[in-house]
Amino acid sequence: MKDLLSVQDYLLQVAEVGDWDGEEELVADKFNSIAHAVWDALPDTLTSAEIGYLMPQLWEQLRGDTVLLDVDEDELIDWALAYIQQQIDEGMTDMPAEDDEEE
Repeated sequence: MKDLLSVQDYLLQVAEVGDWDGEEELVADKFNSIAHAVWDALPDTLTSAEIGYLMPQLWEQLRGDTVLLDVDEDELIDWALAYIQQQIDEGMTDMPAEDDEEE
C-alpha cells in the first residue's frame, strides 16, 4: 500500500522541528534522511493505516531529544530501522483501532 502514500507526507521542514538552538536545519535534514531510509525499508504488505501510524512515530520518539544532534546519522538510521521493525513484529500494539464503519 506504500504506492498510495508518499514519503513527502512525513518529511519535516525546518520551521516544523521547533527550537534546536540554531541547529534546526541539521535536525530537519537528519530526520528526513531517517524517514527516507525507513520508507525504503517498509514492507509493501503494510496497510496505509499502518504506515500512517508508523512514520509519525519516528518523530515522536526523537523530538526533543538531543540524540538527533549527538549521534551519527547512520546510527540513527540503524536505530530507526530496528524500531520500526520492532513495532511491526509486535503488531503495532499502540496503534489506535480503525473504525470499521468509517469509509
